[in-house]
Amino acid sequence: MFGLFKSDPVKKMRKKYDKLLEDGMHAQRRGDIKSYAMLTAEAEALWEDIKKLEQK
Repeated sequence: MFGLFKSDPVKKMRKKYDKLLEDGMHAQRRGDIKSYAMLTAEAEALWEDIKKLEQK
């Protein structure tokens, strides 16, 4: 019953993942390939963490 109000860490991580990908897309459109690569790498690392949590 009390678990109803607990926040889901995977949901927060997915939201951050989506934001990183969107920021990366905007960086790529501006021609800032270095920022795009860094944001994409960070998003991929976060995705690996999400997959590990979902498997548990």
